[in-house]
Amino acid sequence: MSSSDQDDGGEDSPLFRRRGPSASDVAEVPVAQSLIKAASNVCFSLFVLAVLVVTVVAVTYQPPDPWLQSSAAITTSLSRVLPNSTFLVPDDSLLPTGEDFNSSSSSIPAPARADADPVPDAAAAAVNATCDPDAPLNCSDPRILAAVKAFNAKAFFRRSIVFLSYETPVPGPKPGVCDVAWRFRNRREKSWRRYRDYRRFSLTSGDGCAVDIVSVGKFRSGTNAARRPYRKGSKNPRVTAPPVDAEINDTIPVVGSEAEFKKGRYLYYMRGGDHCKSMNQYIWSFLCGLGEAKFLNRTFVMDLNVCLSGAHTVDGKDVDGKDFRYYFDFEHLKETTSVVEEGDFLKDWKRWDKKKGPGRITVRKVPSYKVTPMQLKRDKSNIIWRQFDGQEPENYWYRVCEGRAAKVIQRPWYAIWKSKRLMNIVTEIVGRMDWDYDGVHVVRGWKAQNKQMYPNLDADTSPDALVDKVTKLIKTMRNLYIATNEPFYNYFDKLRSHFHVHLLDDYKELWSSTSEWYNETTALSGGKPVPFDAYMRVIVDTEVFYRAKTQVETFNNLTRDCKDGINTCNL
Repeated sequence: MSSSDQDDGGEDSPLFRRRGPSASDVAEVPVAQSLIKAASNVCFSLFVLAVLVVTVVAVTYQPPDPWLQSSAAITTSLSRVLPNSTFLVPDDSLLPTGEDFNSSSSSIPAPARADADPVPDAAAAAVNATCDPDAPLNCSDPRILAAVKAFNAKAFFRRSIVFLSYETPVPGPKPGVCDVAWRFRNRREKSWRRYRDYRRFSLTSGDGCAVDIVSVGKFRSGTNAARRPYRKGSKNPRVTAPPVDAEINDTIPVVGSEAEFKKGRYLYYMRGGDHCKSMNQYIWSFLCGLGEAKFLNRTFVMDLNVCLSGAHTVDGKDVDGKDFRYYFDFEHLKETTSVVEEGDFLKDWKRWDKKKGPGRITVRKVPSYKVTPMQLKRDKSNIIWRQFDGQEPENYWYRVCEGRAAKVIQRPWYAIWKSKRLMNIVTEIVGRMDWDYDGVHVVRGWKAQNKQMYPNLDADTSPDALVDKVTKLIKTMRNLYIATNEPFYNYFDKLRSHFHVHLLDDYKELWSSTSEWYNETTALSGGKPVPFDAYMRVIVDTEVFYRAKTQVETFNNLTRDCKDGINTCNL
């Protein structure tokens, strides 16, 4: 075969293959490209779908109200709603308020930290350089205050006390004794409330110009440093009024003028079926109204009259005519939200409304909760008047915030704090134990009697069982505060041989007729004595327990039963 034949050979020769692809190769290339293109399209479609899903979730997701500490706790609490939308009779737990949430303190400006440095060394050194070591002690001497600050900084170093400011020491009942007052806050409270303490210090001159503290009185023992205002109009300086907390300002805000009233925009909730329901349901509904008012940028018209449900009274009967300010901090509420009191609002409405003409106050009546807040967003009426005239559960306030409205209404939990008057009692009890105690919460009552739902609770919280379990969890001879609904005072006597036991009833003088709390609540009620009811007891009992160093819970530590009954431990 010639070389030319070899060069121009058949289709299988290398020369032919170098000239171009075959027909099969030409057919294969578009198929590969189409596969790559199809795969790319699938990937891009999946990406677009993922972006769409994330967008929908971001738009429709509504974070839960910060009730308790987690969404699981919220779900558990709200799952207790009966089919007719009536809350179950509450157990012995206390409904948390804004000061119990981690987010509440972030929105509250911290007060100025006056005297944040516990020992002003430079000032003390300057005084020491010029002092007379043989002169009698003068309580206004800066060395006295410096010594007190140093003592407090050391004594309360491991406790949850933050000292904010001190007042100038005043003379005690005899030479060498000074009474000193200061302001402080408790780190366990997420609110920035301030409290006062005043103690009696016995002092003596030490080496050189130093001042040594010999002894210190208990909480609020320095009565000469306590502020006791004189009775108005009294000419006798020895006659003093019962002590009050001068920092509480829960006066009712009023509308200044007709023009101001007509310029305002109000949301008015007529009384509904929530009245005389449990305090949990009342707050849940009240916060719904506040949330809608905030969403609509309106002032909420609130009724300060609270009906205490029989679930919170000793005889099980509803008690109407209670004041909102007995239980909650109205001063904080009006500082954080826009509210007016219903009685004054209705008087102003009647006085300034002109039935005809340009000065008329416009009103939008809303007969059903099914009219959503979104439908009222652009309403220009002076007053939006929600009426709850239907039968239960159609007339519950919180129905307004259900359904689609739940995605836009934020309940302002930060606006609800417990009454400072009650918190002053808490601080007094904790202070008498010098902020150094342990706590045990013993739930009994109707739960201990219900053997079907709580088969072990009664036996697990018997006196002998408590001694056996608590002594293993808490060191003996410690201050032990027992928060309980057990009505028999002597029920815990067997623990007294192992601990210094404290019960709420040990401090009855704090709400007696000579107490600060009694004086202030009587002023709110127009001179009528206010009983220290069961719900107030729960608030104080629970808050004292929350401040204990070691906390022993009934359903976590003392009994095998579940908090909500059989088979609910994992809910």
